[in-house]
Amino acid sequence: MKSTYIKENVQVELNNPILVEGFPGLGLVGKIAIRYLIKRLGAKRFAYLYSPHFPYFVLVNKKGDVRLLRGTFYYWKNPSGTNDLVLFTGDSQSQTVEGQYEIADRMLDFAQKHNVKTIITIGGYRVEAKEKPKAYAAATNQPLLDRALKAGAIVSGSGSPIVSTAGLILGLARFKHIEALCLLGETRGYLPDPMAARSVLEVLKSTFNFDVDLTGLNEEIAKAETMVTRLQKIEEKRALQAEETRKEEDKKITYIS
Repeated sequence: MKSTYIKENVQVELNNPILVEGFPGLGLVGKIAIRYLIKRLGAKRFAYLYSPHFPYFVLVNKKGDVRLLRGTFYYWKNPSGTNDLVLFTGDSQSQTVEGQYEIADRMLDFAQKHNVKTIITIGGYRVEAKEKPKAYAAATNQPLLDRALKAGAIVSGSGSPIVSTAGLILGLARFKHIEALCLLGETRGYLPDPMAARSVLEVLKSTFNFDVDLTGLNEEIAKAETMVTRLQKIEEKRALQAEETRKEEDKKITYIS
């Protein structure tokens, strides 16, 4: 394999499709969001993206079978007859700068082939959110951005870089005459963050009028909060032990006059 390519296993006819992308990244916000949509909507897989820029190992399942790292495209036929969805997530981000550009470009070509006019990319925005995580938005045109802002997003900070595929798709989409929107959920970044994913999905469903029940994320959110609480207690205990050790060392210090 010398370059990134997409293998379609099923030919589908889609009605005004919107592509939503969520590679693994900060807090796994994008991947959690896409996997939830796939499960909740019953989306079906129809294509794989392979690239030599993914990490160089294979994944092994319970039966001992192996496969290359990949990205997967799913489709969902919207019963309301408006916009069908193409959902994309993968095992890993590209490990090279060239790969990031190449994968984004291949995805845009794939979108063009299926007459996609709008792409949404999802990712994480590193910040220690004290309340409900906010969703930040950036877009290739003002009308699309205004729709996201009306749905509850806030404008991404001026000068803030949007890295990896989530950002590059926006930059390259202009050359393909495709509009694009990026939604970033506030996240600590070091643990899977379903709460940030829910904030992004709330904006997404309101912006494009998708009928998606998000209550299924509540269990994942509760588990994530429990994990954060445990880690905080461990850190507090470690800090207390370090302080006790420091005090004991201070007692051992002798002074010669």
